[in-house]
Amino acid sequence: MREVVPINTTNGTPQHTRVAKALSAEDPSVRLQAALAAGSHPDPGFLETLVERCAVEPDFFVRDMLSWALTRLPPEITLPRIRRELDSERAQARSQALHTLSKIGDKRAWAWITRDMLRDADDEVARTAWRAAVVLVPEGEEKGLADELVRQLGRGDRTVQLSLSRALVDLGDVTGPALEKAAANPDPAVAAHARATELLRQNPEAGFDAAVEEAKRVVALGPERAAAADDVADAAAAAASGAAETPETGPTSETAPTSETARMPQAGQMPQTGRMSQTGRMSETARTEEAMDC
Repeated sequence: MREVVPINTTNGTPQHTRVAKALSAEDPSVRLQAALAAGSHPDPGFLETLVERCAVEPDFFVRDMLSWALTRLPPEITLPRIRRELDSERAQARSQALHTLSKIGDKRAWAWITRDMLRDADDEVARTAWRAAVVLVPEGEEKGLADELVRQLGRGDRTVQLSLSRALVDLGDVTGPALEKAAANPDPAVAAHARATELLRQNPEAGFDAAVEEAKRVVALGPERAAAADDVADAAAAAASGAAETPETGPTSETAPTSETARMPQAGQMPQTGRMSQTGRMSETARTEEAMDC
């Protein structure tokens, strides 16, 4: 069992003390209910308790409820306190502060998201900074943010790369030139990640794993050979489809199916499945990605 770190309960009214103690309870359901109560009845006196708890809370759902409770308080008092957390030595404090800023959505916080945060060595802090930056970026600053984010292409495991791809996709068409340039990077990991992100940008419904595999194939073969292979495969599929068609015959008997009746596929004939091309075409059963965590 993960250690539950207590928080300061010496300040505030008896009600604030009770909430603080409940937020430090061993049972996460008790902590969740306490955070819900604090948000349902917003009180500026809860501010310090909620912020302190964000830095140490081990449960994801409780952390998210704590951030929600903070969004219920006036931003005039919440934002300055959260800004102090961005300089914390505790990675979780920085990450949750960034997450809360993205939920508040006050554009004044954009100036607080530095390049160091976007490049933070801690993956969770960096991922949260990417998402917060996309939410808070002012109009006209999107290109500069895209140019900064593409520097992180190829970083980390699948979860980290998916977060970065989503952030770049959410920025819109402004990311196109930066991704095109990154796709020519000599590092195959960077090039593949850039191409996968571009495929997702063109087709947001595409699954990330399928986009990555297609991008790796293009990087391995080279764009021209990959395109030629696609053309050959398409031609072969078209020829096979044409050969499998049954020509119309003479008048049918009473027991024969009419021309309006759909023909059944011949024995052994496989239904065609979609294949992603360079333009981002996917199968009709593209994977649905899991909800992004915080």
